[in-house]
Amino acid sequence: MNFEDLLTEQRNRHSTHIDEVGTLEMTDIMNREDQRVGRAVQKQLPNVAKAIDLAVEKFNSGGRLIYIGAGTSGRLGVIDATELKPTYGLADEEAFGIVAGGLSAMSKTIDGAEDSSKQGSEDLKAVNLTEKDIVIGITASGNTPYTNGALAYAAEVGSLRIGITCVADSPLEQVSSVVICPIVGPEVITGATLMKAGTAQKMILNMLSTGIMIKSGKVYQNLMINVVPTNAKTMQRAKRIIAAATETSTLAAERALSRTHNNVPLAIVLIETKGTIEEAKRLLDAADGHISRAVNLSDNVK
Repeated sequence: MNFEDLLTEQRNRHSTHIDEVGTLEMTDIMNREDQRVGRAVQKQLPNVAKAIDLAVEKFNSGGRLIYIGAGTSGRLGVIDATELKPTYGLADEEAFGIVAGGLSAMSKTIDGAEDSSKQGSEDLKAVNLTEKDIVIGITASGNTPYTNGALAYAAEVGSLRIGITCVADSPLEQVSSVVICPIVGPEVITGATLMKAGTAQKMILNMLSTGIMIKSGKVYQNLMINVVPTNAKTMQRAKRIIAAATETSTLAAERALSRTHNNVPLAIVLIETKGTIEEAKRLLDAADGHISRAVNLSDNVK
């Protein structure tokens, strides 16, 4: 496959005169193209759902979420992994991103970093990849040697491989367990895959990671319940979450939080089931940490 033949490298007929139009028309052209992204991602929802279900099984068995890519794609992976930690209370080793050229590539371009398939595999070897892990390979073209080399090594190890690309029938597909491929079409600025391709990748990463967290029991209703109260701000947030989840007062939430030593999920179950702390702990353990299941178990017992 010649690089210049890739769909992500083609010229967009809707923006060929974007340098000659007024600012409002320029932004309208970009916005109309962005609207294609949501429709393209929607067509991939079955593959996104499949990837979530496969990843949850691995994650709940101790597998790590490892994002890998080059350039914009790699940076998006690092951002997604980084945001999971404060939002869902993950440890550093549970989710992290690897970008071609190392972390210095987050803020500057490292020439040639994406061209080595061997370096992709070496970077995964360096983190002691195992068959329990989930590797999310991100590349707009599906043709990046670094990312494809990483996923090829992950296949040898037996890890789950989730490939995200915007080009159909790419080499990435051959090394992925599941491929998610929104066809967003040529970019407004030819080859600038930080635009529509980057937006599609971010949308998919949002769904993937959030879906895995929900199905792992780190969300109750639509609330992030694994927040760890470590300062005044997060303490107030924890109280608000408990009060909203249980439809009770902030004072009642504060009391439950104190009784459970700042354990938000335990405080919620304690209030919802109106039992003892030990009973709430047993229910959570029996429900594998899922608050909804724990509350349902309590109802069934009653």
